[in-house]
Amino acid sequence: MADLFAPLRLGALDLPNRIVMAPMTRSRADANGVPLDIVAEYYAQRASAGLIVTEAIYVSAMAKGYVRTPGLVTSEQVAAWKKVTQTVHGKGGRIFAQLYHTGRVALPDWLPGGVAPVAPSAIAINGTNQTDEGKKPFVMPRALETDEIAGVAAEYGQAAQRAMEAGFDGIEVHAASGYLIHQFLDATINTRTDRYGGSAVNRVRFLREAVESVVAVVGKDRVGVKISPRIKFNDVVEPDAEEVYPVVARELSECGIAYLHGARQGAYEVHNLRALFSGAYLAGSGFDFEKANDAIVSGTADAVVFGKPFLANPDLPRRYREGLDLAQPDQGTIYWGGAKGYVDYPAHM
Repeated sequence: MADLFAPLRLGALDLPNRIVMAPMTRSRADANGVPLDIVAEYYAQRASAGLIVTEAIYVSAMAKGYVRTPGLVTSEQVAAWKKVTQTVHGKGGRIFAQLYHTGRVALPDWLPGGVAPVAPSAIAINGTNQTDEGKKPFVMPRALETDEIAGVAAEYGQAAQRAMEAGFDGIEVHAASGYLIHQFLDATINTRTDRYGGSAVNRVRFLREAVESVVAVVGKDRVGVKISPRIKFNDVVEPDAEEVYPVVARELSECGIAYLHGARQGAYEVHNLRALFSGAYLAGSGFDFEKANDAIVSGTADAVVFGKPFLANPDLPRRYREGLDLAQPDQGTIYWGGAKGYVDYPAHM
């Protein structure tokens, strides 16, 4: 019987355990989206995870949505990520790049020429985004033209190619948290009347095209997708999630990808999709060791994704295996730009 410490064949990779490090934005890139040197140290410290999934990385200049977040667009960004993957591999780890486009979350402050962000429809988010000048209200996005959308989907594949050049082991496509792909899935955000709007199948179309563009570059056995139905973030509502997400699971099964990563936030029981998806299921959000191990033993999940516990516990798999105490992270330094609260958490003695 498998448990959290049993090895797992995940697509093309052999994982030594089923403890996955979640993608977590840490804002340790420079103004040009180039990861700082300490990013390599940060991920390498956590290389004992069965798999590391990086923080979200933007796929194009129009995709950046936050200050000090990294991209995979320029040669400088690729070179910096190559240092990260080489350092992680040198410690025996495995690392996927999580790729995203923020869509309407972006502000003109970070976009080429100060243009408006793009989205499925011209519907703005309520609230503000954080900038170095303080909080600024979200702006009205520009609805993508039908003939633009395939090109935006292709940007995921282009970024995946750059990720392979940087030495990543695979790609996680970010279809969660109210970013562009998720915006297409939600009928309260996507009010289109063309082939990308209306029915559940139509709203899933952009996700499938983005995934197919990545699969064409890296192979289906090195691709995963993250979803978070009804997450309470970025004005996500998804009134018909029960109709949309079975379509998501079936479409992704047809793509033959390695895994589906489901974040259990909101009212939707995302783990129920496992029966509809042919690959591995990675369960995320809110797990402690006992709940995670139970999920593996019961067969509810094939691996479990941990976020916050990895912040202050770089040696988390060992601490769980040996029953060691967990350190608590400094909440004030999660998005701060330096080494403090990032690479200065020690392994357990």
